[in-house]
Amino acid sequence: MPDPTPTLVRSALLSVSDKTGLTPLATALHERGVRLISTGGTRRHLEQAGLPTVAVDEVTGFPEMMDGRVKTLHPKIHGGLLALRDHPEHAAALTDHGIAPIDLVCVNLYPFERTVADPAVSIEDAIEQIDIGGPSMVRSAAKNHRHVVIVTDPAQYAEVTAELDTNGGGTTLDLRRRLAAAAFTRTAAYDAAIAAWTAARFAGDAG
Repeated sequence: MPDPTPTLVRSALLSVSDKTGLTPLATALHERGVRLISTGGTRRHLEQAGLPTVAVDEVTGFPEMMDGRVKTLHPKIHGGLLALRDHPEHAAALTDHGIAPIDLVCVNLYPFERTVADPAVSIEDAIEQIDIGGPSMVRSAAKNHRHVVIVTDPAQYAEVTAELDTNGGGTTLDLRRRLAAAAFTRTAAYDAAIAAWTAARFAGDAG
């Protein structure tokens, strides 16, 4: 698919468990006029750094609920991620339902692998570290990488920022493809870790 001009980033959703390097990335986005959308602890972190953010519940119209288990699983998030910007019916659906496109997603997942590395961890504590909304956003953004940047690792932040500098606030298809491939690799490894742990922990457990 040709990419004659870089795709501009105007709106970014940031929701991370690992805050390493987040403030410089968010600052770089903010300085380019990017609208920052965020959740819970990530939003508090950014606001403490003096960065204006829009809460996810302001976007969805629903509060975070069930101890944070439900917050980003909403059409106003996933519609904004999955819409094909050059598809007339998708564009019409965005307009009809008041959905704003999201151009960049920065998500790293709940630390399931680190949690279950402790042999004494309880089943309940391990289960709470199985991320649902994070992988859903990662997969939505990666699937729609023709239009959306998906960032899943702090090690990627410098390259993304450099691309924004080089391309007037935009990113190239080449970068978006490479980040999408990395995102699918990450969710595959994450799911494999969950599958391995549950298979081992629940083997023969009738309870």
